[in-house]
Amino acid sequence: MAKHRGARAESGTPALRVLAERGTAHTAHPYEHDPAATAYGEEAVRALREQGVDVTAERLFKTLLVDVDGRLVCAVVPVAAMLDLKAVAAAAGGKKAAMAEPARAQRSSGYVVGGISPLGQKTALPTVVDSSAQGFATVFVSAGRRGLQVELAPEDLLAATGGRYAALARL
Repeated sequence: MAKHRGARAESGTPALRVLAERGTAHTAHPYEHDPAATAYGEEAVRALREQGVDVTAERLFKTLLVDVDGRLVCAVVPVAAMLDLKAVAAAAGGKKAAMAEPARAQRSSGYVVGGISPLGQKTALPTVVDSSAQGFATVFVSAGRRGLQVELAPEDLLAATGGRYAALARL
């Protein structure tokens, strides 16, 4: 994976700007987003595979904002899994967790639902990445808009977000 600099996609979103500024090796993967799609992660896996990108629903991670005892936390889990809210609460040192209202998630992150990236959020949040990411050389996360994913090493994702690993997913 090469370090990307200066390409149009690199300056296209705050997420990609963060990676470029840090000098983090990554690859941007654009695809044609279907405006009728509502299962954004599954759409991304399908579209990228059609382009010949080696990705699975276990390796492409969705970004979910969660309200833990009144404060937002960013949870990053595989598209193939469900988020365990009790696990997020425990990982964040809280007692109760619920999915954040979409409008609140958009305001906090600066991204639209279906394009929320764990990188370059308007308001930096505590970030927890499902521990399954450690099993891959690279993972895919939203690059900050529908129709754009970024591939990077899981350790680089943690470094860029100040995040940590925890078991968050349930199948």
